[in-house]
Amino acid sequence: MNGPHEVLAIRARPRPASAPSAVLTLAWRALLKIKHVPFQLFDVTVTPIMFTLLFTFIFGGALAGTPRQYVQYLLPGVLVQTVLFITVYTGVGLNSDIHKGLYDRFRSLPMWQPAPLLGALAGDVFRYSIASALILVVGFILGFRPQGGAAGVLLAIALVLTFSFALSWPWIIVGMLVRTPESVMTTSFLFLMPLTFASDIFVDLGTMPGWLRAAVARNPVTHLARASRHLMHGQPAGGDVLWTLLASTLIVVVASPIAMRLYRKER
Repeated sequence: MNGPHEVLAIRARPRPASAPSAVLTLAWRALLKIKHVPFQLFDVTVTPIMFTLLFTFIFGGALAGTPRQYVQYLLPGVLVQTVLFITVYTGVGLNSDIHKGLYDRFRSLPMWQPAPLLGALAGDVFRYSIASALILVVGFILGFRPQGGAAGVLLAIALVLTFSFALSWPWIIVGMLVRTPESVMTTSFLFLMPLTFASDIFVDLGTMPGWLRAAVARNPVTHLARASRHLMHGQPAGGDVLWTLLASTLIVVVASPIAMRLYRKER
């Protein structure tokens, strides 16, 4: 019969989870949080449908003659706007985890320490994809017909997801600096509202005064919406795609080191 020391002795230390495994596990955790926070589920499902229907039928007749004609212009832009609004939840979830003490639990685990941040980002990309699919389904029902075919639609969605992934990094910084999840929402919308509404999501630049047109033309969201629109309709989009990718790269290069530094400090 073995003695207590032999029974309790650890003969082989378990191998820690690899970095990809830790990221995937925490990405799955981010997705499961939607089930426990109904408001996030509302923003992923109901809000995209509501935005598409409201803007199409309210502005369609005045701006394009009929809602069916307007949705050809509007839908790629509404997709951009809706997904960018959802990026806020990266910072909201992180701020909530900090105040619930989950940082201390993550710190005690033998895993790659950036995994909680990258896992949250990976889970959010899946949520962005759900919102994009819902908007497209509603758009097809309303008569949206992308001339660029499936390839153009997929390329446009990939571009929107890329920019949204980049934009999530600043909200991580905000989530670590402010006190409550509500403060994250308020702070982020102070930036998101001008970015999305001062763009060509709803109307063409040619309808704006010259001074406003010059400012809106330099808005990265304008380049993203225009690139998505052109890709979906099979039109040349190289310049706008390039500007969007450059803006995404710049945001990640600037924001991710700051976010990681704050993350290590928080620990």
